[in-house]
Amino acid sequence: MFSKFTSILQHAVEALAPSLPLQEDFVYHWKAITHYYIETSDDKAPVTDTNIPSHLEQMLDILVQEEKERESGETGPCMEYLLHHKILETLYTLGKADCPPGMKQQVLGFYTKLLGRIKQPLLPHINVHRPVQKLIRLCGEVLATPTENEEIQFLCIVCAKLKEDPYLVNFFLENKSKSLASKGAASVAAEDTLKGPDSLSTDTGQPCRPEQMPGAAGPEHTELDEEPPPQTDDLSASLDNLSVASLPEATVVRPSQDYNLVNSLLNLTRSPDGRIAVKACEGLMLLASLPEPKAAKCLTQSTCLCELLTDRLAALYRALPPTVDPLDIETVEAINWGLDSYSHKEDASAFPGKRALISFLSWFDYCDQLIKEAQKTTAVALAKAIHERFFIGVMEPQLMQTSEMGILTSTALLHRIVRQVTSNVLLQEMVFFILGEQREPETLAEMNRHPLRHRLIEHCDHISDEISIMTLRMFEHLLQKPNEHILYNLVLRNLEERNYTEYKPVCPEDKDVVENGQIAGAVDLEEDPLFTDISPDNTLSNQEWLSSSPPATPDHPKNDGKTEVHKIVNSFLCLVPDEAKSSYHVEGTGYDTYLRDAHRQFRDYCAICLRWEWPGSPKALEKCNLEATFFEGHFLKVLFDRMGRILDQPYDVNLQVTSVLSRLSLFPHPHIHEYLLDPYVNLASGCRSLFSVIVRVVGDLMVRIQRIQDFTPKLLLVRKRLLGLEPEGPIRDLEPAQLLTVSWIC
Repeated sequence: MFSKFTSILQHAVEALAPSLPLQEDFVYHWKAITHYYIETSDDKAPVTDTNIPSHLEQMLDILVQEEKERESGETGPCMEYLLHHKILETLYTLGKADCPPGMKQQVLGFYTKLLGRIKQPLLPHINVHRPVQKLIRLCGEVLATPTENEEIQFLCIVCAKLKEDPYLVNFFLENKSKSLASKGAASVAAEDTLKGPDSLSTDTGQPCRPEQMPGAAGPEHTELDEEPPPQTDDLSASLDNLSVASLPEATVVRPSQDYNLVNSLLNLTRSPDGRIAVKACEGLMLLASLPEPKAAKCLTQSTCLCELLTDRLAALYRALPPTVDPLDIETVEAINWGLDSYSHKEDASAFPGKRALISFLSWFDYCDQLIKEAQKTTAVALAKAIHERFFIGVMEPQLMQTSEMGILTSTALLHRIVRQVTSNVLLQEMVFFILGEQREPETLAEMNRHPLRHRLIEHCDHISDEISIMTLRMFEHLLQKPNEHILYNLVLRNLEERNYTEYKPVCPEDKDVVENGQIAGAVDLEEDPLFTDISPDNTLSNQEWLSSSPPATPDHPKNDGKTEVHKIVNSFLCLVPDEAKSSYHVEGTGYDTYLRDAHRQFRDYCAICLRWEWPGSPKALEKCNLEATFFEGHFLKVLFDRMGRILDQPYDVNLQVTSVLSRLSLFPHPHIHEYLLDPYVNLASGCRSLFSVIVRVVGDLMVRIQRIQDFTPKLLLVRKRLLGLEPEGPIRDLEPAQLLTVSWIC
């Protein structure tokens, strides 16, 4: 009570007293603080019962006012006094001792406000960055302390200053040997303290920038131990008697003290207070984005950042309950890191394991965004660590297991993070994890060269339809990612030599391509007996197609000697005879309704693939190795096998198979267009293409149609049910799954 009365009385005196020059006022407040330690005998009273907080606030206000009154970049006498007398060093010592109790919070607040409110650069000065570095070491030592909020604010303001001027980070990369020597020294008393009252100086010399001041240091001068200046006997004795016993450190392995700013932030990411942890993550992201090569190397090699990211990712993955529904994994709302606050009671769509799932996806999103923003060296190191320690160490065993429920859950999680990843560097490592790095053509004997790739492709044709659909969805989303290696590894490497074609030497009187774009020697499908029932209503003219196609570009010219697009489209349209079709019976359900969306998707894929510099026309046959045995590759083999069984598979499986094939067909590579879409290509003996597979399916379809009575009305009924135009119900004399498939393919 007496101390509060004293504080009120002092404020009254200060308000009534005549105003002093700024420097004298500044010195007065600082001396009031030092006199407390000389005169006080009660070091147990909290700092809030003293005048210290008020004096510190007054000192800050004076420094801000002084800066406003001077020209930009000019250092005033108050700031010179703070730097010359090493006030920050003394405050660090008092904060470390936490004397009186709560002083550490006051010191952290003073440092934070000083760096945040003063516009001129302070960190380049040795008497600023040295005590700042020391104070950084005190942050995060103990979790859930009363000073956590002040610690994270202090660390974040330092990170913000480094973001403004990245070169300053070099001041915080300590020399390891000196750091270790300092750590092993005896308990630190006041290394640099104020001079006594009899030695006060006005320090009214010519102002200069901090980096030009006497004592300003470059990055190479980051010594944390030097001889302290002389100090008065009374103040020295008072500071020597302070208790500076260090608190137990947070349990974390620090391989090096080279980058203490990162180490302190890493500790605080484990804070029970979610707001503190998010702020620490933001600070780490700022530091990871700094362009300084030395800092990037130190960040990845001398701190626990890589280990913390991957270990927490693995722990959150393992914490997921094995019974979590794969459908919930697919449909849970989009997750952004730092915004994963979740209340089970307030969530109407809660499900078992949702809290754990959101935590995992949120931390994965943070890793993804951190790598996306990080300096290149840092990004590569972090992505490789996730590849080795999480993808291979944790996810691969789950994906390779034999339990159907385990396969389904792990594949759903893989599918989810494939959809979620946005960083190109992390995407590259994920692609190598799933598909391997091989780029040479596949052979039947070496299909299992990358075991995970082989297993996932086999799962596309799994006995469990759920596993097949989930794996096909994963590959479909993988194909939408902007990474050239995905398509090359799955498909293009097997089409590079065009050995799926049968080369016929050209006679002098022949041409490679006739006027209508048809390859010499090929059969015109419109003259084939299988397509004698073609009607003009079921075809698309050349002009109609070209008028709605994407415009020609220098990289993708229209007339390149290939089969004309309208002929290819009409060939596929004419595969199924009219009596087996149902689309024209229902208005607005013809294939032309999908044309606009297909063009939009094709333009999107062209924009993505433009950077990959694909050729505009197929590789010349004369330069191809046509003698090599052709193998379409494991991926296309499974898709073609699935397509060949389309009449006997569930409707959902068929939709997913054709969806993946549609994605492949959108890629503007000449070899893909030729092999998958051109019905006029001369296939080599024993080879199959998408068109040849569909031809066989249609042949089987026509045979089955003959066995079904009243096929057309039943087909129309099922189509209307699929469109929601008719209520569900049984249909006599017909297997529902078979009719669904027939309706879909027609």
